[in-house]
Amino acid sequence: MKVGTAARRVRSNVATLGLLPTLHDLALRAANRAALVKILKCMAVERVNAPFLDCPEPYRPMFLDKQMLREFSRDPRNDMSGSFLEQALSKDDECYGILAGETLAAYGWYSRRPTRVDPPDLEFHPGDRYVYMYKGFTHPAHRGQRLHAIGMTLALQHYLARGLKGLVSYVESNNFSSLHSVSRMGYETFGTTYVLKIFGIYLIHASAGCRARGVRVEPAARGSMSRAGALAGGVHP
Repeated sequence: MKVGTAARRVRSNVATLGLLPTLHDLALRAANRAALVKILKCMAVERVNAPFLDCPEPYRPMFLDKQMLREFSRDPRNDMSGSFLEQALSKDDECYGILAGETLAAYGWYSRRPTRVDPPDLEFHPGDRYVYMYKGFTHPAHRGQRLHAIGMTLALQHYLARGLKGLVSYVESNNFSSLHSVSRMGYETFGTTYVLKIFGIYLIHASAGCRARGVRVEPAARGSMSRAGALAGGVHP
């Protein structure tokens, strides 16, 4: 990045985020030039947020079956490749979508099993009591309708009724827009996981809050690395 462009970005971040978040972002970017460094804010939502329970017409919320998902995966505008889909289905992951007519307006994926994240040689383990929410997507033509929050809340209601504790996910510590967005949706941060990869070796430390919930990030099992395509991780409103 050119010096002038970098300086403008720093000034903009200071104006919108404040000095300390800007310094945090700069420090992480600098550290990642020498080694892979991630600070993951782990968060959960355990209560239904009533304002997000009503899905406005003409939208239709539902869990999508395999046939519907395979049809939607053929459209590149849905950001759901065939390799991603088959890997998700092989883990019995579920997709909660919102339709506008025959169009897929928004969706989110939910898993109770370890799921590969970014980088793809890592897996996120949601623990026994939670469902991992990942790969939230809203079609550009339907943004601004709070569909991500509505779909997530309706899915949460379903999983709570099945006796689970709630939804769990993570956001990288310098992704300030996503941190703000998920906070509005009711997520609360319960811990932090620190990831360092240097000389090909991972050093991972989970805070007490993560350990108490059984939520962890680990190197992916060797067998799972042979599958095609990493699953997209984290909350992406």
